[in-house]
Amino acid sequence: MRNITTVIIGAGHAGLAMSRCLAERSIDHVVIERGEVANTWRTERWDSLRLLTPNWQRRLPGLGEEGGVGDPDGYATMAETVAFIDRYAQHITAPVETGTNVISVRRTETGYLVVTDRVDWHCKTLVIATGACNLPSVPRLVNALPGTIDTVTPLGYRNPDQLRDGGVLVVGAAASGVQLANEIQRSGRQVTLSTGEHIRAPRMYRGRDIQWWMDAAGVLDQHYSHVDDIERARRVPSLQLVGSPERETIDLNALQETGVKVVGRLVGINDTKLQFSGSLRNHCALSDLKLGRLLDTIDAWATMNGLDGEVGEPHRLPPTTVDENPTLALDLASSGIQTVLWATGYRPDYSWLHVPVFDRKGGLRHDGGVVDAPGLYVLGLQFLRRRKSALIDGAGDDANALSNHLSAFLDGVAVPPEQRLAS
Repeated sequence: MRNITTVIIGAGHAGLAMSRCLAERSIDHVVIERGEVANTWRTERWDSLRLLTPNWQRRLPGLGEEGGVGDPDGYATMAETVAFIDRYAQHITAPVETGTNVISVRRTETGYLVVTDRVDWHCKTLVIATGACNLPSVPRLVNALPGTIDTVTPLGYRNPDQLRDGGVLVVGAAASGVQLANEIQRSGRQVTLSTGEHIRAPRMYRGRDIQWWMDAAGVLDQHYSHVDDIERARRVPSLQLVGSPERETIDLNALQETGVKVVGRLVGINDTKLQFSGSLRNHCALSDLKLGRLLDTIDAWATMNGLDGEVGEPHRLPPTTVDENPTLALDLASSGIQTVLWATGYRPDYSWLHVPVFDRKGGLRHDGGVVDAPGLYVLGLQFLRRRKSALIDGAGDDANALSNHLSAFLDGVAVPPEQRLAS
């Protein structure tokens, strides 16, 4: 048994950012990692994936220009991302214990007991930085698929060569779904994309990356306390973006131009018959409306800051094309579909956490990362404290705020809600 002030579980970018912040406050800690540093990036991503954010947006605490690689406006490959996080861990001399699986975490009278397959730790405070993408979130409909149909999720997918010959149904049209639909269609397989709610976005707008505009205009810094329905905001799908050297825009129109067939949300499976919602047109119209609002916000900010003469003119993408009579039913046998790829999101794995802090859906009860248990914190979740929380660029601000709270907790200082919400 080893005693330490803080245990951080997870050595991805979020856990390492917290390590840096704790070190700055002279709080002794250890970072426990089941595999190697950046393990999820190493082992659970498809071959062609690049970051959705430009290289300049990989800002982490204590890291200067030495952290950048290549073109600041480029999009890092997975190998480059792993190397970046590796260098960051070395740069901040993070106390990482790799190859260490957490078996259980339980409350004690003075903190938490962290049982691992190597050594047990007792700590006063605990930070969960295992991320939100540990397990695929697949609907129960998967159980109704015929046994002759292959199924795969983005966590298991690597490239089109692993798929059977024949058509592919991709379910879900957030960032992962549209990227994989595009890649698989271009491999020569016919892709059908089933989409419900989705968020359309151009890669470039008025001559600059959409992420530049969202960063500069403060969209990504929107605080969770300023959102009317934060639980709803945390469930919003990721932007339909792809990080490519060509800086291409990937949306339903672009996919349809490559031959992808777009259908509505998958709502039923009866033997070999697939049933789709009739709300495709409404979902597309709503997505177009949200895109218009985002671009209006950007245009207003550009005008207010005197950029209109320095950047391109405002423009709008054409409306999403929807068939006059969208497909409501499809037969697996006659359509040639042999594989269903469930790009329906992810969920965290807290099977090792034996502390009563879960809501009715199995998520952690927390207030901006301050979990509903003394001295327990979480990092790396969608819209944890800011709209950018799940991005590499968002980890630093969140880690700084939560390390301040953690330090006050150790000092026995109660943090007023208004102060907790302000950072």
